[in-house]
Amino acid sequence: MFDSVFLGSLHDSLVQWAVQGLADASWWQVVAYTLLVTHVTIASVTIFLHRAQAHRSLELHAIPSHFFRFWLWLTTATVTKQWVAVHRKHHAKCETAEDPHSPVAHGIKTVLLEGRELYAAEAAKAETLKKYGHNTPNDWLEHHLYTPHATAGVFLMLAIDLALFGAIGITVWAVQMIWIPITAAGIINGLGHWWGYRNFEAADASTNISPWGIIIGGEELHNNHHTYPTSAKLSVKPYEFDIGWGYIRALEIVGLAKVRKTPPRLTLGSVKPVADAQTLEAIVAHRYELMAGYAREVRAACASELARLKASGQTASASQLQRVRHWMHRDTEQMPAGMQEEVDAARAAHPKLDKLIAMREELRAIWTRTNVSAEQLVADLQAWCQQAENSGIAALQDFSRKLRSAHA
Repeated sequence: MFDSVFLGSLHDSLVQWAVQGLADASWWQVVAYTLLVTHVTIASVTIFLHRAQAHRSLELHAIPSHFFRFWLWLTTATVTKQWVAVHRKHHAKCETAEDPHSPVAHGIKTVLLEGRELYAAEAAKAETLKKYGHNTPNDWLEHHLYTPHATAGVFLMLAIDLALFGAIGITVWAVQMIWIPITAAGIINGLGHWWGYRNFEAADASTNISPWGIIIGGEELHNNHHTYPTSAKLSVKPYEFDIGWGYIRALEIVGLAKVRKTPPRLTLGSVKPVADAQTLEAIVAHRYELMAGYAREVRAACASELARLKASGQTASASQLQRVRHWMHRDTEQMPAGMQEEVDAARAAHPKLDKLIAMREELRAIWTRTNVSAEQLVADLQAWCQQAENSGIAALQDFSRKLRSAHA
C-alpha cells in the first residue's frame, strides 16, 4: 500500500514537473524570462563580439569577458574567432561580391531568409579565419571547450529550460536559438543595408533602422557604425539612443571596461582669415560630420527653391524638383536606377543647386586625393573657400566660414 502511494505521488510529481517545471512559473514569468535571456544574448553580441573583439573599440575586464563568452556558448554556439573574422571581412569587402552577407551582392531576400547559412559558409573558410580572425581568445577554454564543443552549450541550455519550465521550456529554448539568426544575420545584415535613414553618406549602403537602439542592443544604428566602425558608441545624434553604450558606460564606471574610442566631435572656434594646415587636419578628421552638415544645406536649399517655384506658379518645375529633392544630396551610387538622369535634369534647371552639389564634390576631392602634397591640399582648400565665398550663394558662404573655424 505504502509503495503504491509513494509511486503514485512520485508519478504525480514527475508529471507536474514535466508540465510546469521547477520554477512553476506563470505565462508572464516565462515571457519575462525569455525576453531577459535573449536581451542578455544581444548585449553579449554587441558588447563582446562586435565592439570589443571585432573592432577593438573597448577593453573588457576578464570578468565580463568570460561571462559573455560563456553565455554566447550557452545560447548561440558562436565561436568568437569565426564571428569576428566574418564580420571584419564584411567591413573590408562591404557591398562587393566577397561580402559574406550583403543584400546588395546577394539580394535582400537571401540575406533575410538564409543569413545564418551565409554566415556558416564564410565561417568555414580557413582563409577567412586566418586573415581576419587575429587577436581573438586563444586560451585553454577556447581550445578545449568553446571551439571543439561549440554545440554542447545550447543543449545544456535546453536542459536548463526544460528543468525550469517543463514542456514549455522547449519553446523558450527555440526562441533563444532563433534570436540571433533573426536579429543579427537577418535584420542587421539585411535591413541594415537596405532600408532606413542615413546620417552619413558612408561608402556603403548602410542604414540606421531606428534611432532608438533598444531591441538589438544599439545595432539598429548601423549607418553610424559603418561611418565610425571603431567607436564604442553607436549613437551620434541627440535624439538617438544606444542601450549597448549605456551598458558599456556602466561597466566602465565600475572599472570593468575601458573605452578606446567614440565618434569624433567637431570643435568650432574663431574664424581664421585663411584656411591653414590645422584647418585641413580638422576637416579630414571630421569629414563625415561636415559632409552631413553640407547635405543639410543642400536639402534646405532644395526646400527653399521648391517653395519659391510653388509660390510663383511654376508647377512643372516644382513637380520635377519634388521628385528628386530627396536624392539631390545623395551619392550617385546610392541612387535607384534611373534617378541620376532626373537629378542631372533638375541640376541643369537650377544653377544654384547645381553649384552647391558640384562644390560638394570638389570639397570631397580634397581629402580623397592621395597623390599630392599636404601643401597643395591646403592651397586647394583655400581656393575652395575663396570660390565659395565669391559665389553669391549664402549656404556656400556660411559653410566656408564654418570650415575656416574648424579646429582639430
